[in-house]
Amino acid sequence: MNKTTVLIVDDNTTNLSLLFEALQAAGYHVIVAQDGASALERLHYTRPDIILLDIMMPGLDGYETLRHIKAQPAHRDTPVIFMTAVHDTHYEVKGLEMGAVDYITKPLQMELVLARLNTHLTLRSLQKNLQEQNNDLEAYAHTVAHDLKAPLAVILGHTELIADELAARGLDDLTAQFALVQSNVQKQANIINELLLLASLRKEEVQPTRLDMAGVVSQALRQLAHMVAEYDAEITMPPIWPQAFGYAPWVEEVWVNYLSNGLKYGGQPPRLTIGGVLQPDGMVRYWVQDNGRGLTPSDQTTLFTEFTRLNQTRAQGYGLGLSIVRRIIHKLGGEVGAESEMGQGSTFYFTLPRG
Repeated sequence: MNKTTVLIVDDNTTNLSLLFEALQAAGYHVIVAQDGASALERLHYTRPDIILLDIMMPGLDGYETLRHIKAQPAHRDTPVIFMTAVHDTHYEVKGLEMGAVDYITKPLQMELVLARLNTHLTLRSLQKNLQEQNNDLEAYAHTVAHDLKAPLAVILGHTELIADELAARGLDDLTAQFALVQSNVQKQANIINELLLLASLRKEEVQPTRLDMAGVVSQALRQLAHMVAEYDAEITMPPIWPQAFGYAPWVEEVWVNYLSNGLKYGGQPPRLTIGGVLQPDGMVRYWVQDNGRGLTPSDQTTLFTEFTRLNQTRAQGYGLGLSIVRRIIHKLGGEVGAESEMGQGSTFYFTLPRG
């Protein structure tokens, strides 16, 4: 069985000797370094499970050494416990803010050192196990969603053909009933697409580029063409869009969510105004304004949280849409929000860095 590895960094040889003997006797594999530079050099060829780091050292002090440790992806999550003879809350707070997990004062009490090591190693093990379980769950969910997407696409295609045939034969009652089947299959397809998008948001790193916002909006409206026709909607947009940076496929989904909500919860028929404007802070604000009944202050507080529906009687899907919008825009460096008054409609907006 592999031993747990502890890296001790301290310029005091007496402390090093005491810690080395105590930790070895407790069954740890111990590596020592007498200054920050030596510690960083050892990290090139070893991955300790935890680090005991003195603050006051010549050359690189403990804070600077910790900053270098946290800058390395391989060691970013390694627990670091500071050791110091200075009894000052300021130093303790500074270390914790920089990423240390604990703080031990000198002279060292070995029982306390061993207890703190055991506590933080246990916490780290639990965190790693939880992360592994989350990764397995995400991989499983992604696989299931991906595998369901293809057969649902086939079902959707055939339902459209059947619906056209029923309408052509004048079977109005069956046509109306079959429309309900189509609607529910489409809901399932939307949920699967949202799950796949959510998985990509958690894993995928993208490089924002200057957006052709007119093209992005056009693609979003193409996705929603059937809804625009169904609701007999009128959509007004500007001739020229302000430029911003983002990732076009994700921003397109933001527009799809905002526009589909405007179509579903706008007036009858819906009248939507969409646009964008450069803000003084260097961000570009884009919006969708509808002519619906508006939202109460209580409704507005829960809009962008998971599994919250805008309207319990008319909602389609399971409320993932707006929470995904929030995740997308935050990942691209912007903000989301809504402004609404009862009887005055609603405006949903998002911001992106200026292009």
